[in-house]
Amino acid sequence: MKRVAILISGSGSNMVRLIEDMQAGDHPAQPVLVASNDPAAAGLAKAAARGVATAAVDHRAYNGDRAAFEAALLEPLLGARPDIICLAGFMRILTPAFIDRFEGRMINIHPSLLPKYPGLRTHARAIEAGDEEAGATVHEVTSDLDSGPILGQARVPVEPGDTPETLAARVLEREHQLYPLILRRFAAGARERFDI
Repeated sequence: MKRVAILISGSGSNMVRLIEDMQAGDHPAQPVLVASNDPAAAGLAKAAARGVATAAVDHRAYNGDRAAFEAALLEPLLGARPDIICLAGFMRILTPAFIDRFEGRMINIHPSLLPKYPGLRTHARAIEAGDEEAGATVHEVTSDLDSGPILGQARVPVEPGDTPETLAARVLEREHQLYPLILRRFAAGARERFDI
């Protein structure tokens, strides 16, 4: 049984879907920790309500010192002994030193069809470019932002009149389907790409 830690920054909707899937039985992984860089993140209470341990390390207390923030974050993380780390709306860029420590064991969900639109404003950029489809990607985390090996994608059509908000809502629905499926496969040892 693989031990999974999930890092969040906000409401944790993808985190909730991951936990629900792991707790539904017949799963190769179990959630052992949900940690956030924001003590007020709504997702922490949702995780606790599902019986998962939580931790918060406020990045603002470190005045931009990413190494010091990550050292503090590592304490609860290493204490949970995770086999896999899932980034689920974790809005901090991690240093190569942190990522290298968990090489091959950290995955992320990103709201675009990578390699298109790494970083922020993904939905607005897809609309501005006139793309016919958008979507989400689960990928392994490497020190190059949003560019690790792709584990799976889900596609969503861009509709006439879409705003970044309407497109984001439809992409999020697909994220909630894609991420649990890819985590289940990843925990079982599957690394080949699987799109839905």
